[in-house]
Amino acid sequence: MPDDLEELRAPTAGGRITLPAHLWWSGPSPVYDLSQRRDRARVYEVVLQEGRLEDLRRYIDLDQLVDLWPDLVLAPHVRAAWSAKIRQQLGIDLKC
Repeated sequence: MPDDLEELRAPTAGGRITLPAHLWWSGPSPVYDLSQRRDRARVYEVVLQEGRLEDLRRYIDLDQLVDLWPDLVLAPHVRAAWSAKIRQQLGIDLKC
């Protein structure tokens, strides 16, 4: 997780991507269409839970993260850590 969430300003335009093997290690990565909310949410779930700092910077946009938050399926400890960081830095109380 970055010290400053403002670092999370990945491009928000649509596009089709596959995730690298260190993020999607259980076989060939599906193709995700980032213009589709469901696909974008799935990418965010994977990157938030499996990603390195450089992955967070590459794939996550802070505004999109806040918007997608209710739709994300995350491990409880991941959700709690990100919720606390967002509350601390942005003053937004996301429901865990």
